[in-house]
Amino acid sequence: MAKGKDTKKSVIPSLMADRMEEVFHIVLGVFLFGIALAALGFSLVRVFTTAPFFPDGMIQAINDILFIIIILEILRTVIARYTDGVFQLQNFLIIGIIAAVRHILTVGASMTLGAEKPRESFDRAVIELGISSAIVVALVFAIFLSRATDGALSAKALKDN
Repeated sequence: MAKGKDTKKSVIPSLMADRMEEVFHIVLGVFLFGIALAALGFSLVRVFTTAPFFPDGMIQAINDILFIIIILEILRTVIARYTDGVFQLQNFLIIGIIAAVRHILTVGASMTLGAEKPRESFDRAVIELGISSAIVVALVFAIFLSRATDGALSAKALKDN
C-alpha cells in the first residue's frame, strides 16, 4: 500500500455530483421564481376583489407583497449559493426580519381593525407583538455583528498583506 495516497473511491464521481447539484439549484431557482409569479398574480386578483378595499384590501396587499419579497429573498439566496458556493448568513437574517415585520403588521392590523375582542385575545396579541419585536431587534443585532465581523476580517486581511 502506497504511503500518502488516499485510495477511497466515491460511489458518485465528484464532477457528476457537482453537475447534479448545479441542475438542482437551477430547477429550484426556476420553481421559486414561478411561485413568486403565481403569488403576485393571486395577490393582484385578491386586491381587486377584496371588499372593502380600505382597510381590509390594503392590509392584505401589504401582507402579500411582503410574502413575495420573502420568496424573492430566498431565490436570491439560492442564486448566491449557486454562484458563490456558500450560503450567505445576512440573506437569511433579512428574510427573518421581513417575516417578523409581516407578522407584526398583520397582528397590529387585526388588533386595530378587529371588532371588540375578549381580554384574553388582546393579551395574546400584545405578547405576540412583543415577541416579534424582540425577534426583529435580535436579527438586526445579528446583522450588525455579522457586518462588523466581516469588516474586522477584511481589515485584518489588508493589514496582513
